[in-house]
Amino acid sequence: MKLAISGKGGVGKTTLAALLAQYYADKGRDVLAVDADPSPCLAGALGLPDDLRAKLSPIAEMDQLIEERTGAKPGTIGGFFTINPRVDDIPERFSVTHRGVRLLEMGSVDLGGSGCICPESAMLKTLFSHLMFRDDDVLIIDMYAGVEHLGRATVDFVDAMIIVVEPTQRSLGTAAQIKDLSHDIGLNRLWLVGNKVRTEEEKDFLVKNSPGLPLLGTLPMDLGVLDADRLGEPVYDHVPALFKASEDIARILLEPYPVRHLEE
Repeated sequence: MKLAISGKGGVGKTTLAALLAQYYADKGRDVLAVDADPSPCLAGALGLPDDLRAKLSPIAEMDQLIEERTGAKPGTIGGFFTINPRVDDIPERFSVTHRGVRLLEMGSVDLGGSGCICPESAMLKTLFSHLMFRDDDVLIIDMYAGVEHLGRATVDFVDAMIIVVEPTQRSLGTAAQIKDLSHDIGLNRLWLVGNKVRTEEEKDFLVKNSPGLPLLGTLPMDLGVLDADRLGEPVYDHVPALFKASEDIARILLEPYPVRHLEE
């Protein structure tokens, strides 16, 4: 199962990614969690101890590795370099494992527009494609609001794009943009998850104002998320209400036809 999680900054997509990753790991699944956000935070949400965090480094910032694999120094544009560098060893070599979840940080590249070609972007795009073709039991990708990493050659391998939203017009506006971008590359398996939902009225607001996407579930507003971050503890352990709500979402995603379930 391959899940991509996106949404407007600050809506809680990293929280959902951590909850799902730990749930599946605790159920005995082999989980690879990939932090593809420009500001990696998934390690904190998973409660990684300092010694493991020290071993993590975003692939996009590994200049020596990028030059070795592409034949060009990071930061250069144009020229000759390998556009399909070797990446098959990266997930195992540069990930860390905590409580059954293997975590890899991709980092980001300032592409300077969609036409930009540079060694860093070639490395990340090839790595992303490789992740799609791997035979991992569960792959969870914490993305940012765009879908640049998802090319037409990889969308068939994404079982679900989950767009995390708050019960606000701006958040739903971003979801509509992500939907349009996803449809442009042929990805049509999209669902909403509402976060920071306080009342049934706010849940109804999400349903009524959804950009044509089914609501997979909701997570309640809980200030315990802030406490967990401050204490360096996994939200999965520290906030029981979120853990319980995420269980329902995780179970639906395991069903063969989640769309049919939601429509019924």
